[in-house]
Amino acid sequence: MKEVFRKIASFSMALVVLFSTLSFTVDMHYCGDTLVNTAILHKAESCGMEMDKPSTSSDCEMKKKNCCSNKQLVVEGQDELKTSSETLSFEQQIFVATFVFSYVNLFEELEEGESSYSDYIPPLVTRQIYKLDETYLI
Repeated sequence: MKEVFRKIASFSMALVVLFSTLSFTVDMHYCGDTLVNTAILHKAESCGMEMDKPSTSSDCEMKKKNCCSNKQLVVEGQDELKTSSETLSFEQQIFVATFVFSYVNLFEELEEGESSYSDYIPPLVTRQIYKLDETYLI
């Protein structure tokens, strides 16, 4: 039981470390106000309605607005994994060490053949006490 709990705890801590250091980007393509395409780790495909930029040969031309837009969400992970124990005071370090020691020993199991009452002699029964305390309705 103790080994299974330890394996589950170590696996979950490894997942926490993995996901806290993972960084990725989410690329989104909007056409107007509606989300058309979303991509993780690469560029989102366009909807095909993007306008080419017109040549700027004359200033009198009216320019149309592009209805499509791209947005990028960057999720950055943690760079430093080393945490220092210098931020904890000496009393806090003692408390943490004591708590961990007592919590680990809380789940200590007894061996199969070991019993806590084998050293004691059972009491001698001189009278049946439960019969002395009973009441009978006649």
